Amino acid sequence: MKTNLNHPSSKGDKTVVEILSIGTELLLGNIVNTNAKWIAEQLSTLGLNHFRQTTIGDNSERLSLLTKEISNRSNLLITTGGLGPTPDDLTTESIAKAFDQTIFEREPIWKEIKKKLRNKKSCIENLSLKKQCYFPKNAQIINNPKGTAPGMIWQPKENFTILTFPGVPDEMKAMWEESAYKFIKNNFSDGTIFFSNTLKLTGIGEATVTEKIKNLLDLKNPTVAPYASLEEVKLRITTKAKSVSEAKLLIKPIKKELNEKFSKYIYGEDNENLPSVLIKELIQRNESIVFAESCTGGLLSSQITSVAGASKVFKGSVIAYSNDIKNLILNVPSDLLNNYGAVSEEVAESMATGVKNKFNSDWAISVSGIAGPSGASESKPIGLVYIAIKGPRNETLKIKRQYNPLRNRNEIQRLSVNDCLNSLRLILLSNK
Repeated sequence: MKTNLNHPSSKGDKTVVEILSIGTELLLGNIVNTNAKWIAEQLSTLGLNHFRQTTIGDNSERLSLLTKEISNRSNLLITTGGLGPTPDDLTTESIAKAFDQTIFEREPIWKEIKKKLRNKKSCIENLSLKKQCYFPKNAQIINNPKGTAPGMIWQPKENFTILTFPGVPDEMKAMWEESAYKFIKNNFSDGTIFFSNTLKLTGIGEATVTEKIKNLLDLKNPTVAPYASLEEVKLRITTKAKSVSEAKLLIKPIKKELNEKFSKYIYGEDNENLPSVLIKELIQRNESIVFAESCTGGLLSSQITSVAGASKVFKGSVIAYSNDIKNLILNVPSDLLNNYGAVSEEVAESMATGVKNKFNSDWAISVSGIAGPSGASESKPIGLVYIAIKGPRNETLKIKRQYNPLRNRNEIQRLSVNDCLNSLRLILLSNK
C-alpha cells in the first residue's frame, strides 16, 4: 500500500485548506478533538494556513453534501475519522458518493489486513473488515502502519484533493509522517513555514495587555495575537518565513518590545509554565521548597509535581484541611486558630513557619482561604485567601487576596495556586 507522491495541485498562499473531523462522539463531547489541533500545527510547519475546521457526525448524506460544498471553496481537504469496519464508518463511501463515484475493492489491501491481524481465523470470518478495502478507482492509498484502516489521496475534480485518515490519533500521526507530510510538502507547500513564539504573562489582565500593544496588533508579518485564560495571558508572535532562523530574526524586534513593556509579567515562553520556571530557578539556586495547603487541598503540590525534575527541589507538603491538623502537624498555636480563625494572615504565616521547620526547607508557601460555595461569613466572604511565603532567612511575605465571590470553587483554588507560584517567582526575580 505505497503512496504515489506525484500529483498536480496549487501551492502556497493560493491553497485553501480545510480540516474535517468526522464522528458523532466528537459532537456529543464524549472525546476531545485533538486531531484537528495536531493537523493544524503540522500545516503550519508546511507554511499552509487554513481558515476553517468543521466537525460532523456519522451521517452519510450530510457528509456527502458537506464534502461537495467544501470542494467548491477549497483546494485541499483533510479528514479524520470514519475509517474502519463498523457501520458508522462512512467516510470513504460518503466522499465517493459526493462526486457520483463508485468504490471498488482493492485486493492487496485485504491481504495486508490479514497479515496484520493476530486472530486471523475469527477476523477473516468477519467480512465487515473488508469494508476498509474499498476506494474510488483513481484513489491513491495511504498505508496505515499502526492499524488496519488505510486512508486515501484522491482528486475527484480539478484543483481539489482529499486526504483521509482514521480518527485514532496514533494511527493518523503515523500515516501523516510516513506518507502525507511528503505529499503535501511536494504538492501544496511553497517552501515557507509558519513559526510561532508565545510569551506567557501572569498578574495582568488581557484588556490591559491589549491596550498597551495596540501598535502591534495590526502587523501582517509577524502577527501578534493575545489569548487569555483564567491564570494567564499569552502573546503569540507568528511569522511566515523560509526557515526557522529567518523567522526568529523577524520575530526578534517584536519580542524585544514586548519584553520591555511587560518585563515584570512575562514569566516564560512556549511550553514553559509557572511550576517549570520555578523549579528551574530553584535548581540553579540549589534551594528547596515545601507547601502547607488548606483551601487548595493539594492542588499546589500537584502543580509542582506535574513537572519532571520537581524532586530536585520539592521536599513535600502538608494538606492541613482541619484545625486539628494545623495544630498537631504544623504546630499552629490553638490561640491563633481560636482568636483569628483558620482563614487569617496570622494562621497562614504560622502554617508556613511550621511546614518550613518540619521539612527543614529553604522556602515554604502556605495558603488558607474560603473557596466556597459554603463556609463564608460577612467578615470572611467567598474568595478570601491568605498566602504566606517564608524564605531562607525566615523573611516572610504575607499576601491577602479577595477573588470575585462569583467565581466557582475550582477557579478560586486555581487562582490561589497561581498567586502562590507567581509571588515566589517575583521574589526570586528581585533577588537575582
